[in-house]
Amino acid sequence: MEAANCGAVRTPILLPPIISLSWLMESSADWKFAAEQFVKVLPDKVFVHCSERNVSKLTLDGVDVMGERLAEEVIEVIRRKPNLRKISFVAHSVGGLVARYAIGRLYRPPERENLEDSSSNRSEEDSKGTIGGLEAMNFITSATPHLGSRGHKQVPFLFGVPAIEKLANFVIHLIFKRTGRHLFMNDDDEGKPPLLKRMIEDYGDCYFMSALRAFRHRVAYSNVGYDHIVGWRTSCIRRNSDLPKWEDTLNEKYPHVVYEEHCKAYDDEQCEPTSIKDGGSDKLEVLHCAEELVTGLSRVSWDKVDVSFHSCRQKFAAHSVIQVKDQSMHIEGADVIQHMIDHFLT
Repeated sequence: MEAANCGAVRTPILLPPIISLSWLMESSADWKFAAEQFVKVLPDKVFVHCSERNVSKLTLDGVDVMGERLAEEVIEVIRRKPNLRKISFVAHSVGGLVARYAIGRLYRPPERENLEDSSSNRSEEDSKGTIGGLEAMNFITSATPHLGSRGHKQVPFLFGVPAIEKLANFVIHLIFKRTGRHLFMNDDDEGKPPLLKRMIEDYGDCYFMSALRAFRHRVAYSNVGYDHIVGWRTSCIRRNSDLPKWEDTLNEKYPHVVYEEHCKAYDDEQCEPTSIKDGGSDKLEVLHCAEELVTGLSRVSWDKVDVSFHSCRQKFAAHSVIQVKDQSMHIEGADVIQHMIDHFLT
């Protein structure tokens, strides 16, 4: 669904299209409110396209298959809009992982002449590469399980009970098929590492981290609680020890934004994984996986925005409220969408 279906849209040159994605078993309509707000606030600066390739049961096909579909869809949008020069992604839940896969496929390394140009006038953008030939601007995720769903309290509706969490690891594929295997990192494609591990580096012909690094602005929005689908730690890309202490905000404009942090990119020495010694073999494996993912994703800078709907009437639907999936039911998350728009680079 293009934003034009939601209201008047102008598409002048040098404007970023926003490719919006949703989560498992959802549709492009779930981004209707956010798409309308972007167009309303930035009418002359954005063209919004809500992805339609991965909806309903198609979301069970695996992060990589969905990512390939999205990459193809983005290319089609770019061809239809030849005046576009910049691109941004706004994604919810598993859609954030799909977007990360897609940009790895869409990444184009910088032109060789730019790399060899030693002149001081060479811009930083020239050395970053592009996404589908467009300048990469904003990469925004909302309640996305960047560290997967395996591990203690990564999926809150399992109640943090180790036995249930361990059982889920063995049966999740029966419910969520191939996507479930990717989320629980028990996929084994021809002896390759789990997909989420591959996605923290440039792997084969997929430039996952180069693509992520190409964006000028990366943001991770996370629910600090009451999100029963995606835990706080996995959506904010932090270790347990790094989770901040938050308090109710006094900000009238963004009443549900309770903590903001700019995390600089780690250098190679800082990116050495933290040593983990406590726990049984299965627990150690899970912790090592999470540590690898945190370490890998920390090689790029992130703005982390923590959100709380604990005082809202729909707090138990926080996973949907943060996106304003349904305007009539989840409108309390409108300030989070406004925060995205106000900090959006054009």
